[in-house]
Amino acid sequence: MAKLYNESLPEPVKPTGPKKETINFLLSFSKALSVTRYKNMTFETFNN
Repeated sequence: MAKLYNESLPEPVKPTGPKKETINFLLSFSKALSVTRYKNMTFETFNN
């Protein structure tokens, strides 16, 4: 007689969002970054 094996299903992974510190860091970084284009050149500066 054949044996029946029941495999337990893995628990579903709950999606977690980014930490509040990560969001604040990215927002402040994007606010401080300034990109200036002049002819065919691009200048990136950080305005603190």
